[in-house]
Amino acid sequence: MNPIFVAIDTTDVHRAAALARDLTGAIGGVKLGLEFFCANGHEGVLRLAERELPVFLDLKLHDIPNTVGKAVRALAPLEPAILTVHAAGGRAMLAAAKEAAPAGTKVVAVTVLTSLDRSDLADCGIGGSPVEQVERLTALAKSAGVDGIVCSGAEVAAARAAWPDGFFVVPGIRPDGAETADQKRVVTPRQALDDGASILVIGRPITGATRPGEAASEIAASLRRAADQWDK
Repeated sequence: MNPIFVAIDTTDVHRAAALARDLTGAIGGVKLGLEFFCANGHEGVLRLAERELPVFLDLKLHDIPNTVGKAVRALAPLEPAILTVHAAGGRAMLAAAKEAAPAGTKVVAVTVLTSLDRSDLADCGIGGSPVEQVERLTALAKSAGVDGIVCSGAEVAAARAAWPDGFFVVPGIRPDGAETADQKRVVTPRQALDDGASILVIGRPITGATRPGEAASEIAASLRRAADQWDK
């Protein structure tokens, strides 16, 4: 399976559809977040799904359990391959999301955003390092019965060790030499996979490229080359 999911962050459904068309065959799926969903809603998601690429719906739901459960049921007709909720919503909220999700949807809990570091956590009243917080929320997500978590590549090895059969989504992926922009805890695609990532979320290094399809194909090829070398 191609682990590359491309983050399409735009309000323009036509641009998003064009990107999906150009990337078909080079990636494993597309990630649609709040920016896209708030502008285009269900119809926009269905438009992208026409490309027959798996859709990762990254809405980071966070509310009381009853509300989140109803929201997930409202999203169920879209049949997303992956759906995010915030781990900080608590065990009951996570369980409600999983119970309401379609059978084919993986519900994953967002732990610590890749734009945050230790000082940002301290500002929120959370003591310790990002990896310590990820470990706490990983245990919570596992106990709630969801499928996995979202964490940065800096924490995925520890999370995988604690949850060997979990599903791990790693954003903040940057190929060697790429700008980090607003991300603070970034890793390369190969490092993330080696450390236990199931899915790699890559945005601007692909969508901002002059030829997005070629950029995605090169990253996928580099992963295959590295895997071949490892097998030898």
